[in-house]
Amino acid sequence: MKILAISGSVRKDSLNTQLLRAAGEFVDEGTSIELFDLADIPFYNGDLDGDTKPASVQALLDAITAADGMLLATPEYNYSVSGVLKNAIDWASRPAFNSVLCGKPTGVMSSSMSTLGGARAQVHLRDILAATLTPVYLAPDFALASAHTAFDENGRLVDEGTRDFLQKYMMGYTHWVARQRA
Repeated sequence: MKILAISGSVRKDSLNTQLLRAAGEFVDEGTSIELFDLADIPFYNGDLDGDTKPASVQALLDAITAADGMLLATPEYNYSVSGVLKNAIDWASRPAFNSVLCGKPTGVMSSSMSTLGGARAQVHLRDILAATLTPVYLAPDFALASAHTAFDENGRLVDEGTRDFLQKYMMGYTHWVARQRA
């Protein structure tokens, strides 16, 4: 099984990117997690959305197509998702009702320095994904609060309770993706 992991942050030491890397520790041997960097995706422009798309956008579309599922980690900016992530979804959601997102089993998580862990952004992300006909794994939110204290200097998730919850989330998510593929 191939899972495409997309962080809604392009910051070098992004807490959401670190969370996706940590999630990779909790998948079965036959499952791979590939991290896709959104840094080179241009702002959506309908004039560029023709048969030939910008190379970085085509790479994103190809990566989503090749994946069995997606795992999205969003920061929370002003109570919502980041513009970087929304922009990538806008590119990937074309053509409407027949895009690479349509039917792609997706897990949603967030991490934030706040005490809410990005939970409000997850609500908006789920609404956005509903509009693109992207099924989202129904589970208790994985919202990592005070994330700046959750990782060591090497980016390893250190809190055992959080690691246990992430392991359960990933086990449930990957089993759900497998059922969706069957």
